[in-house]
Amino acid sequence: MQILKKIIVFILTVESRLIIKKYKPFIIAVTGSVGKTATKDAIFCALKTSGFVRKSEKSLNSEIGLPLTIIGVPNAWKSLSGWVNNIHAGASLIMKRKAYPDTLVLEIGADHPGDIRRVTKWLHPDIAVMTKVGDKPVHVEFFTSPTQVFEEKSFLACAVKKGGSLVLFADEPKIVKLGEKLRQKDMSVSTFGFGEESSVRGTDYLVSYEDKNGARIPLGFSFNINLNDRGELKKFPIDVKGIIGTTFMYPILAGIAVAQLKGLPIDKAIENISKYEAPKGRMNIISGINNSVIIDDTYNSSPDAVSAAIEALKSLDSTGKKIAVLGDMMELGSYSAGEHRNIGKIIQYSASVLVTVGPRATAIADEAVINGMSKEKVFSYSSSIEAGEAISKIVGAGDVVLIKGSQSVRMERITKMLMADPSQAEKLLVRQEKEWLDKA
Repeated sequence: MQILKKIIVFILTVESRLIIKKYKPFIIAVTGSVGKTATKDAIFCALKTSGFVRKSEKSLNSEIGLPLTIIGVPNAWKSLSGWVNNIHAGASLIMKRKAYPDTLVLEIGADHPGDIRRVTKWLHPDIAVMTKVGDKPVHVEFFTSPTQVFEEKSFLACAVKKGGSLVLFADEPKIVKLGEKLRQKDMSVSTFGFGEESSVRGTDYLVSYEDKNGARIPLGFSFNINLNDRGELKKFPIDVKGIIGTTFMYPILAGIAVAQLKGLPIDKAIENISKYEAPKGRMNIISGINNSVIIDDTYNSSPDAVSAAIEALKSLDSTGKKIAVLGDMMELGSYSAGEHRNIGKIIQYSASVLVTVGPRATAIADEAVINGMSKEKVFSYSSSIEAGEAISKIVGAGDVVLIKGSQSVRMERITKMLMADPSQAEKLLVRQEKEWLDKA
């Protein structure tokens, strides 16, 4: 099976290279360790009225996901006939002149050393976007250190076409330093972040609420985008519904930075991106049972992302309990135990009740108790189903339930069990495809 997969990946990659060479689309490539998918989606949202734009669907950023996006075909999973059809679709684009996107917005990840370096041997973006990488480990199971992860991500920035541009996360010194180095090679560099030196800066974050049956329910957030528009410093307000968290300012800021480089009028880019919807499982606000509210962050997990999520939980006004439901963080290698304990040290400041799921996350629970959280408010379960059943018995009106964990822990099952309308699961939640639902 592995040999067949390698053959399919090889064929699709060759087809992708030929398609890029033939159609010459404008390529925007996004990498980083935190917020890649959200940033890719925000860029697409900002640019979607500027021509025929295609983005990577969901989180297709792997060695096989990238060719699927370039060709424009779905993941065929275990269907051999489906993969044959995908290969045929690629060949058809090469053999015949067909309608093809003017712009590709591609998400590029790295699970192993060399993943991005191999891609950049044939893919040279017009704009490379780097989101937060961080000093805490993310997906480092096959890397020697977070530093090696950063070096791998940097290959994409270095692969930008001559005369191309970089859009870089400004709130991380090592990324800023990378930008300064590459600017000396005549690359155009734009930055996004919260600091005053950012080319596109976010300020004045504010959560919006509604009162519903006596409970205070978050609706979304607003903030100001500050940038230089044709030589004049301007401030643009933006209101975003359905998600919370200052971390979601970053994808929007990156989207505006890319739109500015592409020459799209800022007013139009702001109008487009005000309709931004976060990917499923990324801090989405969902109505819960008993007039509660769920913050669904179940796509995946990492130390930085968990810290940001519980900080968002802390910032909320709530008429009920704040319940943090945290699952195992995977792919941390030797850093795993320490990083889980670090979350346990800070959770008491954000949540009144803690529920952990999975063997690794018990370290969060243990450390929370050591650091002063009441044992009566801390619960640990081995599976998401067990946790969901238990939580459903304690959730009340006005409660806010944050749910987060790595994808293998299947935390979205808890969200579905707590939803006011579970029939909306396919529309609102991650991993609702048959292939995932059939997994144990």
